[in-house]
Amino acid sequence: MSDLQHWLALNFLSDIGPVIARRLLSVSGNPGDIFQMSFGELKKINGIGENRARSIAGFNQWEMVRREIDRAGKGNIRLIPFDDPAYPEGLRHIYDAPIVLYAKGNFTETDKYAIAMVGSRRASVYGMQTAEKISRELAASGLTVVSGMARGIDTASHKGALEAGGRTVAVLGSGIDVPYPAANRNLAKIIESSGTVISEFPMGTQPNRENFPRRNRIISALSLGVIVVEATIDSGSLITVGYALEQGKEVFAVPGNITSKNSEGANDLIKKGAKLVESADEVIDELRSQIKGILKEEKPDNEKKLYSMNQYEKTICNYLSHEPKHIDYIIREINMPTGKALSTLLNLELKGIIRQAEGKLFSLS
Repeated sequence: MSDLQHWLALNFLSDIGPVIARRLLSVSGNPGDIFQMSFGELKKINGIGENRARSIAGFNQWEMVRREIDRAGKGNIRLIPFDDPAYPEGLRHIYDAPIVLYAKGNFTETDKYAIAMVGSRRASVYGMQTAEKISRELAASGLTVVSGMARGIDTASHKGALEAGGRTVAVLGSGIDVPYPAANRNLAKIIESSGTVISEFPMGTQPNRENFPRRNRIISALSLGVIVVEATIDSGSLITVGYALEQGKEVFAVPGNITSKNSEGANDLIKKGAKLVESADEVIDELRSQIKGILKEEKPDNEKKLYSMNQYEKTICNYLSHEPKHIDYIIREINMPTGKALSTLLNLELKGIIRQAEGKLFSLS
């Protein structure tokens, strides 16, 4: 039986988790030996106890493990156990690092120079535009943008990086085969070709509420610093900030409207000492000693790539104007199948030709 099967078996044990798994590995040396230990031997290990020892010693779901490996192969999903050289180094050093990562796409050496961007799912137009702009500038400078592919700020951050032709990493709070929200399935596919989509959860795991705070430690661990663009005072984004501080990472916050609840969290962080930033340059200046040697010069506007458009893209652009129009009106007026219209709008948005505002409103950039 392969080591990968043993790593996956550990990951399937719901009462073990990353911290206990690391404790077991400190005693056994490798995951295969863990499953060779007797109930009595397991029970003696500090923090294991009878129930956990019984779960490990009695594990009999090896067929489920083999099916998981088969499904991953068929879905072009990489399984990266903790001891794999491809496992991200920044993530490896946190005490509760995932035992196994599921990945679509590839990590590169430069992904260690990453910035996390987080914020409200119900972001304002200001928040979305700001996140997209800063993310685009970071990616154009050679930095990788990490976020959680949720609605709002996360989505805008991934799109900004892709618009710049840069790299981005999406960390899911669900199984890698269950991208959430469903509206971001096309975005996930594009990220796979220009970065990586990852999850620590077994395939088929639904986007349960408790998964998202847990995945936030991965977002911060993969990054040199975290930027909060828009967040309420009780936002889940502040959980990411907590992990970042625990991990010794830099925390940045974009100031927002003092009358907006969506700005309360970010503004409060600034009061408490987070660095106020309004552009990517301020983030880069703060981290320059850590990212020296990988920064790129962004091309002037007149040197940037001019995108060619297919017939579907031309049809939509000919219909749109600078006045925002709702997706329902667009689809009805251009008489294009819904799926094709949505994928075309996403491509145009990633090229920077059109812009999406809150409420599924689209306009020319």
